[in-house]
Amino acid sequence: MKTIALPYMPRPLQHQFHQERTRFCVMLCHRRFGKTVAATNDLIREAVRAGKADWRAAYAAPYVGQAKAIAWDYLRYFAAAIPGTRFHETELRCDFATGARIRLYGVDNAHALRGLYLDDLVLDEPADMPREVWSQILRPALADRQGRALFIGTPNGTENLLHDVWEYAGKKDNAAWSRFCFRASQTGYLPQAELDAARAAMTPEEYAQEFECSFAAAVRGAYYASLLERAEQEQRIGAVPHNPSLPVHTAWDLGMDDATSIWFFQVLPSGAWAFLDFYSCSGEGLAHYASIVQEKAQRCHYVYGKHIAPHDIQVRELGTGISRFACAAQLGIRFDVAPRLPLHDGIDAVRRALPRCWFDAQGCAAGLQALRNYRRIWQPREQIFTARPQHDWTSHAADALRYALTGFRPASQERGIRQARTQYALFGSL
Repeated sequence: MKTIALPYMPRPLQHQFHQERTRFCVMLCHRRFGKTVAATNDLIREAVRAGKADWRAAYAAPYVGQAKAIAWDYLRYFAAAIPGTRFHETELRCDFATGARIRLYGVDNAHALRGLYLDDLVLDEPADMPREVWSQILRPALADRQGRALFIGTPNGTENLLHDVWEYAGKKDNAAWSRFCFRASQTGYLPQAELDAARAAMTPEEYAQEFECSFAAAVRGAYYASLLERAEQEQRIGAVPHNPSLPVHTAWDLGMDDATSIWFFQVLPSGAWAFLDFYSCSGEGLAHYASIVQEKAQRCHYVYGKHIAPHDIQVRELGTGISRFACAAQLGIRFDVAPRLPLHDGIDAVRRALPRCWFDAQGCAAGLQALRNYRRIWQPREQIFTARPQHDWTSHAADALRYALTGFRPASQERGIRQARTQYALFGSL
């Protein structure tokens, strides 16, 4: 077999990517890492290796002009080293002597991509692409050929395709997916003087996003995003096993006309908190959530300890005259009531506790997404944040977590509190 040498010498971390990537791969990179060069050469190598006349690959960016500006010169330069290669400027297409093809696309005209089949695919800056382009058009294009897909980019918040696939690639038992994160502080690819200059010219959030691959930085006013990012870096978000020798506790935020959220967690003898699961739904009564708790007990072999609810659960409803506390007891859920703390004190308590918390990435995915986006209200006219959080879809998961971390007390602590109350009552009766 004839050896073909490309004018490409991968850096050590690029070499690691080439050697370790799987069928589906997500690569977060700081600016000027060389992600486009690595991705382009990865496609060229596969085109040569395939040796098939009908082999097809796409390099897609949010806009076709962007794809051309990013990748066309690289594709021409590196693929030109392969004898017989031809380039079609108008179609942004590279044809190899074997018949294999690599073509550049923009997903701004996504319907033009329908009907393609693909053996390989690169999505550059998928944070700026509609989610349905991947799920409805490009993923099906890979199916019959069992093609590969590579997502490359720099984080831009958490409500986008790049964050979706990054989270999915990190799930347990997901051997077809791999992911890499290359931060400027770790790669050493950019001179420290240049990083210092960039840091001085940018806001801390901009620098963290562009050079340290921070998803949290783009969520302005986020309460917990940076702490959860730290948890991910410390591998406290991943596979968290259920310990059958310990009880599983639940913490609830009970909505009236909106969502109810429930965290399922264990408190370990070491003092660590292990969050195993999360459930949220809207428009359902207490009976529905009680059935979910019972179903998880049977399926996951949970033995429950405490069920924690907010203080307003004891308020009687006007229609029935019965509190949800009493209704829950009739359904077999006996709640402990979380203390009524000022909101900012509760948020501060969560911040202090999060470094001791572990989250199962798969079971808690929806809850973690909400926690990352839980944020203060931004007032654009005054250009300031208020002291209160935005009440939206993120609030219920955040409130339920706050009740867990402020409302749970170990049995030994509860005994001490009861003893103190008894002593106080005796002293007061003298």
